[in-house]
Amino acid sequence: MGFGDLKSPTGLQLLNDFLADKSYIEGYVPSQADIAVFEAVSGPPPADLYHALRWYNHIKSFEKQKSSLPGVKKALGKYGPADVEDSTGSGAADSKDDDDIDLFGSDDEEESEEAKRLREERLAQYESKKSKKPALIAKSSLLLDVKPWDDETDMAKLEECVRSIQADGLVWGSSKLVPVGYGIKKLQIQCVVEDDKVGTDMLEEQITAFEDYVQSMDVAAFNKI
Repeated sequence: MGFGDLKSPTGLQLLNDFLADKSYIEGYVPSQADIAVFEAVSGPPPADLYHALRWYNHIKSFEKQKSSLPGVKKALGKYGPADVEDSTGSGAADSKDDDDIDLFGSDDEEESEEAKRLREERLAQYESKKSKKPALIAKSSLLLDVKPWDDETDMAKLEECVRSIQADGLVWGSSKLVPVGYGIKKLQIQCVVEDDKVGTDMLEEQITAFEDYVQSMDVAAFNKI
């Protein structure tokens, strides 16, 4: 697996195709996987590779806190589409198939009928795979502030209630308790939602329904991804 040379047009095209239905290289939140791939790209991808450009600009915004993102960096060849071999030497063997058959023909000798047939089959398979790519799903990353009634509220139970909310298109992320004064702490929790399926109004309604623990809910940050 791998993207190959991410400084080349071919590598960037593979990255763009890979991100057509994904927000991140791995998982649902920014991680060291994104940083590893980001650092292998020489600069912003061209405007026509809009999936890769969207991802590049989003990961660039985490530059100051990149060391604190979750996960462990792996060799570059460990990331990317499983059906593409890494030719950079970072984690995959050289492709024998590519050495045996020149997909673009040879200037030195006449292309055999068998080589032509294999080249056309591979190009047809690649075009078929591209045509079956699912449409891009619009997603947003939310940071929610959930406030308790007082300093005696069981915050572990409050978080348990919040995370018990399950819906198609909703994925809960990391959380922490943030002091707000007078011994009171609020729950700050991250989630990723599919815009067409989950809205902030729905989240607020369900979270504040736990009225024994929750006083209010606010959206502290809202980012399209």
